[in-house]
Formats: sequence, C-alpha cells, structure tokens
Amino acid sequence: MDDLTCEGEVVNQTLRELEVINRMLGGNKVTLHGIKSLLKTSTPPSTITIADLGCGGGDILKEIALWGRKNKMKLKLTGIDANPNIISFAKMNTGGYSEITYAQQNVLSNDFRKNKFDIIIATLFTHHFSDEELVELIRSIKSQSAIGIVINDLHRHWFAYHAIRLLTRYFSRSSMVRFDAPVSVLRAFRRSEIRTLLKKAGVENYSLRWKWAFRWQLIIPSSLA
Repeated sequence: MDDLTCEGEVVNQTLRELEVINRMLGGNKVTLHGIKSLLKTSTPPSTITIADLGCGGGDILKEIALWGRKNKMKLKLTGIDANPNIISFAKMNTGGYSEITYAQQNVLSNDFRKNKFDIIIATLFTHHFSDEELVELIRSIKSQSAIGIVINDLHRHWFAYHAIRLLTRYFSRSSMVRFDAPVSVLRAFRRSEIRTLLKKAGVENYSLRWKWAFRWQLIIPSSLA
C-alpha cells in the first residue's frame, strides 16, 4: 500500500478486506470513541469538520457519518489519500454519503498544511512513516486541528504478528493483505516509542490507551479547544 501508483483489482480487494477486518476486530470503534472523547471536552461548532488521513476505502468515514446522522449532528467529512486510485475506490464505496468528500494530497506537503479542520484522525496510517516524518506530521496536524487529533494504530507484539499472519493466510484472497498485514505489525509501535515521538514533536497533553485488538488509541486535544 506504500506504492502510490498501485491500482486495479488487487487494491480494490485489499480495501474491501481491510474494511471487514476493521469492523470484525473493532478497529473502527477505537477511532470513533476517540472522536466522542474529544467532543465531550470541547464546544464544537454547528458543523464539525473531520479529516481522515490515509482514508483508504472510506469505511471509517461511513461509520462516522452514520453516527452523526443517528445523533442529528452536522458533519463535513474529508478523506485524504495520496493515491488517486484509492480515492476513486473510496468515492464509489461511499457514494450514498453526501457529507463525505475526498482530496488527493500528500499529508507531508505544503498544500495539505494549508488545510484546517476541527478534528483530524488517522487509522492504521502512521506506521507507514519514518520517525522523522511522523514527528513532522504530528507537529503539523496539531496546528491544523481546532479540537484535536485521534490516532489509532497497531501495537507491535509477537502475538499480534503471528495472529494476523495466520488469519490472512487462511482467509484473505488478497496477496497485498497477506504481505502487508504482518509487515504493518512489525512497523508498529510500543508504548515507549510513541511517548518518545510525542516528546520530540513537543506534545505534552495527550491520552494514550491500549485497545483490543492490539491497538493504540492516541488522543491529542488541541490547545485551541
């Protein structure tokens, strides 16, 4: 998935399977819980803007949109991804959701830094960056979010590695998922590593919690909230 030119059915199948995995293992709930937590500690505007970095197929945005509709909230949701082929799939996958739009942007670019949102989320995305890039990204999105940030990513652990390797070997039809899923766990984080990255980024006020299944939920409230 790091190849920004990847396209075709293998990518589409991968995005479909990731949506199922996130739903079955409760990954989307970790992000949504983080959004709810931020909103409880702030006074949100009448229309809440949320950006999803590395949005993939838009499955988390769909879940947020449904939650917003159920609670009669006005949401403006933006999915951001650097791969135009993923953006195209996401648009088809969320066609019935008028509150969701998409932008093809590199989150480390100057163009992206011009954007402002109330909340910025990133799910299974930050492990794709080097430590230096991630520190830069956290610094940037902290200044771009009026309410705060929710990062939901993997805990690097031997059990998580072998479990996802076996799960995808027997149940995945996507060669990309079978390869990328275990590699993603190897690229993931231990608690001490996240704390070190946050210190380098100048972030002192945050909540870091372990969630099932082997997820870190990082909530960074904005100083503006």
